[in-house]
Amino acid sequence: MKNNISTGNRRNFLKTGLTIGGISLLNPVIATASPTVADDKALEIAAGPYLQTDFNNEMSVLWITTKNCNSWVEYGESQNNLDKKAYGDGKLGLKPAERLNCIRLKDLKPNCTYYYKIVSKEITDFQPYKVTYGKTVSGAVESFVNPDLKKNEISFVMLNDIHDRPNSIPDLLKLDKGNQRDFVFFNGDVFDYQTDEQQIINHMLKPCVDLFAKTTPFVYVRGNHETRGKFARNLADYFDNVANAAFTLGPVRFVILDTGEDKEDTHPVYADLVDFDRYREEQAAWLEQEVNRKEFKKAAFRVVLMHIPPRYSGDAHGPVHCTKVFEPIMNRAKVDIVLSGHTHTYKVHAPASGLNSYPIIIGGGPQTGTRTITKVVANKEQLKVSMLNDSGAEVGSYTLTKR
Repeated sequence: MKNNISTGNRRNFLKTGLTIGGISLLNPVIATASPTVADDKALEIAAGPYLQTDFNNEMSVLWITTKNCNSWVEYGESQNNLDKKAYGDGKLGLKPAERLNCIRLKDLKPNCTYYYKIVSKEITDFQPYKVTYGKTVSGAVESFVNPDLKKNEISFVMLNDIHDRPNSIPDLLKLDKGNQRDFVFFNGDVFDYQTDEQQIINHMLKPCVDLFAKTTPFVYVRGNHETRGKFARNLADYFDNVANAAFTLGPVRFVILDTGEDKEDTHPVYADLVDFDRYREEQAAWLEQEVNRKEFKKAAFRVVLMHIPPRYSGDAHGPVHCTKVFEPIMNRAKVDIVLSGHTHTYKVHAPASGLNSYPIIIGGGPQTGTRTITKVVANKEQLKVSMLNDSGAEVGSYTLTKR
């Protein structure tokens, strides 16, 4: 086991702030929280498609248009025969007619390649008894492999604490170039705080779509910085899920926790608009149920992914509360490993008697020299973690064998 520590300092970073294109992101011009686009803008695909999934023989296809549309996905097992069509989940019998599209392809075959194309038809006039359509736009035919949920070996990579540095996404993923991963995991603080839709597109969606997200899904959990800013309440609209979840892929049961903010709820900066203590307690109750599920108990490995680690991230209220509500459950349930971020200091923490009974792997920070990509490969007998810094050197590793 290697255990190297970077010199990145989270608190100093937060004090100095970010500057991109000469504009400080600590003092931005806050855009409206509404995702409405001006009427004079032509119909285009503003972002996407990008894939997300919970690995239940389903795949969610997401994209954003510049106008409200009737949208669907055409897909099939042959590139030349997209014989199936799927629409977004409706409410009360009404199909979506919006700009933000999330369409779930269901009942997919294991270990099968699917080809798909996104299509959006502009709604130019929406009257009670007459809807007028305009231009139709569509994407190129893309493909993905729906994995066999019982596959013998799985792999993924983790990025964390990008903090509105979109170039870090290609910089780090190129260190894994050539490898076929089951998914990419973003473990929070991709953004410094939520400003507007264009920030989400430019600083996350576009680099992901350009690099991998048309063919390989990503999974994403909020960090504490994604809870900040007026547009934070719109964040979930752009993703299939950014909160707690659980799924099984191959020999691994994945449990994802949304750790919320790192300050007390009564802190003046939140202006009486948050309730993260109760939110974490509700997740702890959910976690108690999850660790008693047969899918969790029978898994060869049980991996928890959470932005704020359950220990080793200081004495602020949020981290302390995470330790209080989550750690006892995870210790009793014999969690095998936790992957986190938040501290901006990469480190491998071994199990500690009387504290965490599992290793805690913490990824690095946003600044060059402190950034990391964490690679995980697991089969039925062994789980291996290798963390690289942005120069490609291994700065942390851990290997687990099945208990």
